[in-house]
Amino acid sequence: MADKEGNIIAKDYGIGIKPPAQTFHVKGMGHAEWGMKTRLSQIFAADGRTIMLAFDHGYIMGSTAGLERLDLVIPQLMKYADCLMATRGALRACVPPDCRKAIALRCTADNSVLKDDMSHGVIGVGIEDAIRMNASCMAVQCFVGADGELGSLNNLVRTVDAGERYGIPVLGVVAVGKEMERTTRYFALATRLLSELGAHIIKTYYCENFEQITAACPVPIVIAGGKKVPELDALQMAYRAISEGAAGVDMGRNVLQAESPVAMLKAIRMVIHEGAKPEEAYKAYQLMKED
Repeated sequence: MADKEGNIIAKDYGIGIKPPAQTFHVKGMGHAEWGMKTRLSQIFAADGRTIMLAFDHGYIMGSTAGLERLDLVIPQLMKYADCLMATRGALRACVPPDCRKAIALRCTADNSVLKDDMSHGVIGVGIEDAIRMNASCMAVQCFVGADGELGSLNNLVRTVDAGERYGIPVLGVVAVGKEMERTTRYFALATRLLSELGAHIIKTYYCENFEQITAACPVPIVIAGGKKVPELDALQMAYRAISEGAAGVDMGRNVLQAESPVAMLKAIRMVIHEGAKPEEAYKAYQLMKED
């Protein structure tokens, strides 16, 4: 059995070496079956990238800034995203059933922010409801290194097992608690662990040496937007992440709390899908928000 001491050695991530040619545009999914690929193709555009709009914060935080009125905010934003990440309650409340966007359905239920430790979550939405909701993927929160790590990983593998039976991919979300590391070493461990346990997509935070994390993870990584930062900073983070191997972004607060959420999402789209530099996208944002 490998021990953690013996693993602390220099590693060769093959930075700059192109991966072998793939037969499918989503990283590591060339051998997935047809149903799985159709759902992944809903999430990821032909360029292999995605823009997710996260508005699932209410399941642990209640009403948050920018999301006080889901029914007013989300409809005007959804057409500029590739995928909507939400709870089943939010989807039913504010997303019309003729929506053609991919759906990342939040399937874990965790403690609220009133608790210091939110790592003891459970599966809150099962496979049958994911099918009924026509989910493109199922999102599971995982707390690597926290007290509830084993339970959260159990949630992940049970959801992966169920998803494999019905061709629904799983998004493994790397959670970061108050006392948890936010280092290259931690994110490299967590992303690889979740992918090894079967997650088809990983959501994590951007950090130093990010190209090492994406190189070592065999499935697509989507970065979390995290806390609200100035719009240019958010665009620069998205650009760096994509340049260093990320397959997309999952922005919530950095869109919803922007001065103009619609203009911000359009600017992010310029960076992710159109190859715009962050400064160019920011100038466009400033012009669009004035219209």
